[in-house]
Amino acid sequence: MTKKELLENGLLEQYVLGELDAKQNEVIEKLLKSDAELKAKLEDIESSFEELAIENAILPPDSVKSGLLSKIKIADAQISPKDSNNSRTWLGIAASFAAFFLLGSIWLYSELNTVKEDLRIVGDQNEALQKDLDGITKNYDEVSKWYAALSNPDAEQYILKGNALAPEAKIVSFVNHRNKSVIINAQKLPNLDAEHDYQMWADVDGEMINMGVIPKDAKLMAMTYIDDAESLNITIEPLGGNDHPTVERLISNVYLD
Repeated sequence: MTKKELLENGLLEQYVLGELDAKQNEVIEKLLKSDAELKAKLEDIESSFEELAIENAILPPDSVKSGLLSKIKIADAQISPKDSNNSRTWLGIAASFAAFFLLGSIWLYSELNTVKEDLRIVGDQNEALQKDLDGITKNYDEVSKWYAALSNPDAEQYILKGNALAPEAKIVSFVNHRNKSVIINAQKLPNLDAEHDYQMWADVDGEMINMGVIPKDAKLMAMTYIDDAESLNITIEPLGGNDHPTVERLISNVYLD
């Protein structure tokens, strides 16, 4: 756990509220001992919680107070000058006051629990937002990677158009002989049934070498680069691909310069 994770995920607030396990508490306490800034932040959070609890405290109803005062008056009226043991009476009065303050504490504790629940909800929302941000960042990195590969001046573009078996098929390939990479855009490949896959092959001196199976949901994907390939070819094969191409199910090919 780093200082950044501690602050961004609301763990310091959860530490103050006692919602973390012993291991997490131990890690945070070690960080607090070595980081004055973090310790100051903890003190600010504790002060804020205290102010929030006081501001949102709900006093007991007036009926509670009036009832306690009535009992005190009754107890006072029962005091006799001849009674030499007044301590029992005053203990009753003290107990009444203690009950009054206990009720106030219960209300305050209830409000504090409400604040804790609100903080938990905020923490969950922050975690969800962080996951969304991570997803956006990952997608951005992925798009940037593909853009860099496709816009590379060494990448040569070849278009594989479908034949009579798949007239609507159109695959755009980008072959980079310098860094030995092949990227295809398979978005316009017609859908296949669940029992078959498209597979790509490189023709080298008359031998068809496997470049990889094209997943059904593929858009942009990298295929295996084959040295000295004379052409790129796509066939329809059994699900999961084949060891050798089914030539009669060749749907497209293109010769490389």
